[in-house]
Amino acid sequence: MKFRPLLTLSVFLAMLFSTAKAEPLKVGDTAPSVGGITDEGTTINLGDVYKKNTYTVVWFYPKALTGGCTKQGCSLRDGATELTAKGATIVGVSVDPIEKQKEFKEVNHFPFPLIADTDKVVVKAFGQAGTGTASRECYVINKAGKIVYKDTGVTDKQAENVLAFLNSQK
Repeated sequence: MKFRPLLTLSVFLAMLFSTAKAEPLKVGDTAPSVGGITDEGTTINLGDVYKKNTYTVVWFYPKALTGGCTKQGCSLRDGATELTAKGATIVGVSVDPIEKQKEFKEVNHFPFPLIADTDKVVVKAFGQAGTGTASRECYVINKAGKIVYKDTGVTDKQAENVLAFLNSQK
């Protein structure tokens, strides 16, 4: 019985720190070189993607096949040709399982991979809480792995905002 208060305190502290939120990433920060399994069942490492492209657009969305997330993804799909012309590649991330990501991509004809971050490694590395769903955010990361643009809470204007930023870089 002597150990019960110590055990209770240990469990409480473990729960507190396991749900602690990292600081949200901001412009100028180094983007995390983490990855996961895509809708196609392949492994992707974002650090490798950054190095291969002038810009990498990493967009987070709470739940595949829902209204706002579909608007956000379709905005990026519709702007993909222009974004690619600016040297950008696009990668989507949510905590949905592979099957749901695959369906989301097929239904909406997305030309970019979607990471099924079910273990929340990517969302936590980007400073999100990692509880429940991903937060709606979009990052533009340059070839050196630095965050050069961040957009939060945007749906149907996501590609427009990213393109405006990229156009301002010339």
